Amino acid sequence: MIGVPHVASYYAASANNTVEREPLADHISSDVCVIGAGYTGLSTALHLAELGLSVTVLEAARIGWGASGRNGGQIVNSFSRDIDAIEKVVGKERGKMFGEMAFEGARIIKDVIHKYHIQCDLKHGGLFAALNSKQMQHLTAQKKLWEKHGHVDQLELLDGNDIRLCVNSERYIGGLLDKSGGHIHPLNLALGEAAAVESLGGKIFENSAAIRIEQGANPLIVTAKGSVKAKFVVIAGNAYLNNIMPELQAKSMPCGTQVLTTEPLSDDLANHLLPQDHCVEDCNYLLDYFRLSADKRLIYGGGVVYGGRDPANIEAIIRPKMLATFPQLTGVKIDFAWTGNFLLTLSRLPQVGRIGGNIYYSQGCSGHGVTYTHLAGKILAEAIHGQATRFDAFSHLPHYPFPGGHMLKVPFSAIGAWYYTMRDKLGG
Repeated sequence: MIGVPHVASYYAASANNTVEREPLADHISSDVCVIGAGYTGLSTALHLAELGLSVTVLEAARIGWGASGRNGGQIVNSFSRDIDAIEKVVGKERGKMFGEMAFEGARIIKDVIHKYHIQCDLKHGGLFAALNSKQMQHLTAQKKLWEKHGHVDQLELLDGNDIRLCVNSERYIGGLLDKSGGHIHPLNLALGEAAAVESLGGKIFENSAAIRIEQGANPLIVTAKGSVKAKFVVIAGNAYLNNIMPELQAKSMPCGTQVLTTEPLSDDLANHLLPQDHCVEDCNYLLDYFRLSADKRLIYGGGVVYGGRDPANIEAIIRPKMLATFPQLTGVKIDFAWTGNFLLTLSRLPQVGRIGGNIYYSQGCSGHGVTYTHLAGKILAEAIHGQATRFDAFSHLPHYPFPGGHMLKVPFSAIGAWYYTMRDKLGG
């Protein structure tokens, strides 16, 4: 059986298990049908299966085919907009709830890894790196904000000397170390979570795109060769929905980010670049992010392509960024380069909701999805199981349309990104 392959990434080349699941070729029933086998869908399915519900997952391509199997592999706490920005929208009382949830996604990931013995190269420690004094002030405020919401004994401010013990680069004047952050092999995490779902009786079908959803008391999800009748549906396609629910795509936009991976580095060079083996992201609006793989490659990502098109030459975009950070890598060979889409919302806050009484969705992580998606899966499972307090908190976040509608949201967003890029370069 040959279906849609994973993108030719380092992650696909080093995946633990590449066995394809059979496509759906029957008419079956299930308590819940989840559309999408990325982190949102897999986390939802796993939490539902742990609650004793029967779950069927439909994946249009392969498990972790989208952002869940292509991302930078960094476990970063909070949301794409931080707790203080959310508090301004929802008020202080409900803001406390978001503060409590801001650090839960990372805990869910680590709990799942340990509970189901998932081999995904988990490493601890994540670093936010400041390129100028204004960014350092932001990190100082971020530390106070996170500690205010209970994230204590995990954060350490680093000055210019301290950060060089973590990142051997002249670019950074300081940083903030989050000891509860970390990094993983993202595709192997997704594959391990899929195996965990199946170990609890859940069913996963690959190469089984949902063609349409017939709504009603018991929705019917139709694929090319089969169907699933369910009590509840969870739509978890994010940037790869493919028009299954046009109303969900009207207020979001797919954006591409690019990643490259070097050849394996010597132990001496790898330890020279990142002595503590932490993952790193800078504080720019259009940020760079990087880390070492388990076999000592540097994985370096950055850049945004609005609208989600694939750039012609990924290496030409990312290599200059990598060399600006680590000129020590001049001449190093690039073994892999790929792109993948994440889903951007205008507010940069996730969109969570319900269509009718039994179709749930979560989308729009806005580039901050590894931890949020795992939290979202738990919250969606809670709501389906009858406890909707946290789901309601997310569902009340406003969903704004992009200015100018579908045709103009890409150029308007690109103009906004240009503004923030110039502000980053000027240190503003």
